[in-house]
Amino acid sequence: MSLARASSLSAQTSARAHTGRKNRTQNYPSRSDRSVTRITPRGSLARALAADGIDVREYFSPSKINLFLRITARRPDGFHELASLFHVVDLGDGMKFAKSSSETKDTLICSDASIPTDESNLVIKALNLFRKKTGIEQYFWVELDKRVPHGAGLGGGSGNAATTLFAANELCGNPASEAELLEWSGEIGSDISVFFSNGAAYCTGRGEIVDNVEPPLDLGTKMLLVKPPMGCSTPAVFKALDLDSRSTADPLELLKRIGSDGCSEAVCINDLEAPAFKVLPELAELKAELTEATKDKGTVVFMSGSGSTIVIIGDDDVPAFVAADETLFKAPTRLITRKSGEWYAPTLERK
Repeated sequence: MSLARASSLSAQTSARAHTGRKNRTQNYPSRSDRSVTRITPRGSLARALAADGIDVREYFSPSKINLFLRITARRPDGFHELASLFHVVDLGDGMKFAKSSSETKDTLICSDASIPTDESNLVIKALNLFRKKTGIEQYFWVELDKRVPHGAGLGGGSGNAATTLFAANELCGNPASEAELLEWSGEIGSDISVFFSNGAAYCTGRGEIVDNVEPPLDLGTKMLLVKPPMGCSTPAVFKALDLDSRSTADPLELLKRIGSDGCSEAVCINDLEAPAFKVLPELAELKAELTEATKDKGTVVFMSGSGSTIVIIGDDDVPAFVAADETLFKAPTRLITRKSGEWYAPTLERK
């Protein structure tokens, strides 16, 4: 579907949300769309809205890991070219959406008070982008139950943005194709596009050029994510990057090898590990301790993205020193995929 056609279809099929009495929330969700199956969320406010006849939909907002990450060049615009094998994983946030009766702004409610809910949040940026691209003047009510740590290199915020684009599109009758959502998403973030893949993607450019690949590992492969309380600043990590000390491995060869031979230290390369360890020396120590604690289990241990999460492939038992340290975030996870037209769902049950 072309952008012009999408805009035309949007104008024909969508109406501005009606104004009416306001609920206790700032922007009361609209009752205008009751023709679809409603997913009843767990949150008390969302349950109340659903009971009042509001179409409230719940989505799983996943995160991602980088099975390898090569930085191939520095661009004239200050960004870096990369070549990376991304895979979506089932550690994620809960998100609930409804159409709002407001004609001026969206309402974002977040369980984490430290996360801004204004236009600096990628959720609001995604909704603004959706309206800009489709011409649909619809505002939304969003509730975000944050479970993915930030500053982790897991793309939690990017997953929120991708989920928001998918949800807004569904709530408005799918005026845009998934290919358009993928293309548009690159305007507000580099990692968002990967979530519009089938779950396994070889990404180049700034990360916005996405090629679907077959999952390189069995989806049941055991994995553990461990993150220290400190996060890594992506700009600081890139500033510390020494281009002359990068790996020289051909990323296409890495892609071939991981598909045929699985994960290994020689394949799961991350050019951002060394600069991240300069920025956060404790992270190098954590990786070394995790490697030592799991070496008898045939694991592969590496950092995801720009940090600060360390990924253990091949085992999801929590090492004793990790279990004893309450400051460490730890979560077993699995690789997940999706079918076109559907969104992601978690594999593991979590409290």
